[in-house]
Amino acid sequence: MHLPDWWVCAGFVRSKIWDTLHGFAARTPLSDVDVIYFDPVNLEEAAEKELEGQLMRINAAIPWSVKNEARMHLSNGIPPYLSSVDAISRFPETATALGVTLDEQNEVVLTAPWGIEDVLNCVVRPTPSFAETAESFKIYEDRVAKKNWPRVWSDVKVIRNFSNHSLL
Repeated sequence: MHLPDWWVCAGFVRSKIWDTLHGFAARTPLSDVDVIYFDPVNLEEAAEKELEGQLMRINAAIPWSVKNEARMHLSNGIPPYLSSVDAISRFPETATALGVTLDEQNEVVLTAPWGIEDVLNCVVRPTPSFAETAESFKIYEDRVAKKNWPRVWSDVKVIRNFSNHSLL
């Protein structure tokens, strides 16, 4: 689709890794497939919906979610992101702060701003953005409780204690 600074990210990448590590023959169902890009020129949400529609026409069986990370600070009430990778670095969990894209030779490129150790070791811990304050950690805690990843992947370990200087 020739989107600027595009990535398929978050649960799509993490879940594939955990499925493989757990020996699952089939992928676990995904609530969505996150496609992000960074276009500071067009900040209209309608552009994202049009892109989702284009992807649905390509494959309607995939639950696409398209977001322009150049716009997301407006809805999240935070400072603007500098790029898609900057946005990925501020996802809630280190094991979910992952993205893949294709380079000019159509080779897969992985970004993992907080490394790959946690996802490979099935550890869920907050990124620094969600470990800064008790309030941000509460958002992380609520999210991991709702997702309940250990129910699907038995080896997943969730870090649940708040200490902003010792989480990473």
